[in-house]
Amino acid sequence: MSDEILIEGDAGFAAVAASERPLLSVSGLSKIYGARIGCIDVSFDVWPGEVLAIVGESGSGKTTLLNCISSRLAPTTGTVSYQMRDGRMGDVFRMSEAERRHLMRTDWGFVHQNPIDGLRMSVSAGANVGERLMAVGQRHYGSIRAEASEWLGRVEIDADRIDDQPRAFSGGMRQRLQIARNLVTEPRLVFMDEPTGGLDVSVQARLLDLLRGLVSDLGLSVIIVTHDLAVARLLSDRILVMKEGRVIESGLTDRVLDDPRAPYTQLLVSSILQV
Repeated sequence: MSDEILIEGDAGFAAVAASERPLLSVSGLSKIYGARIGCIDVSFDVWPGEVLAIVGESGSGKTTLLNCISSRLAPTTGTVSYQMRDGRMGDVFRMSEAERRHLMRTDWGFVHQNPIDGLRMSVSAGANVGERLMAVGQRHYGSIRAEASEWLGRVEIDADRIDDQPRAFSGGMRQRLQIARNLVTEPRLVFMDEPTGGLDVSVQARLLDLLRGLVSDLGLSVIIVTHDLAVARLLSDRILVMKEGRVIESGLTDRVLDDPRAPYTQLLVSSILQV
């Protein structure tokens, strides 16, 4: 398998290493609901191993954008291209439904704000993790159970809870279980929608420490939607600030939060505007 592609330039064709190209490229993405704008003309790249935060007040379009990028919602216009494992850039919305489902089961993960939306509540914790392994072809029960147990440990859930159903878990444990379910297949890109929303402050802090460690250890690329600028600062390398469906400021997280240029971003950072 080659990790290079040929691109045409002024001097002819040249080989470009896959690591030197974006993992995900979004171009001119818009979602319009009748007279209402979900998001409009959004473009950005996400690089291998990079964490990108999308922030803004409620109704700014950040969740609509995340749902379009992750193929959960079809955009009105624009493209989302993803660097496949063979190095080629695939247009997500020109893939067949089966290809997109396979991508979401293997190379991508999606962590919901409410873990109930990302878990099967009527099966055990081990089965929730094991189902993802079966989706990528594993069939040996003993191996699946052992790997599920290992991942429960990595997200700080005792191995003796492997046969318990998520309905018996606290909110923080459910969120950690959802993270294990998503990461067990070693995805390269994970989408997170307010992963600490609705949790107590102490539980949020523990979850953020866990996420930061896993992202670093696994070399994940992450796109995270959050209303909490502290979460963005702690986890992300770059940040997009959205207002009324548009990106109004972007850049390195520390630069944007320490020296915001747009008046709206200045309001967010000074906490004058509640998000």
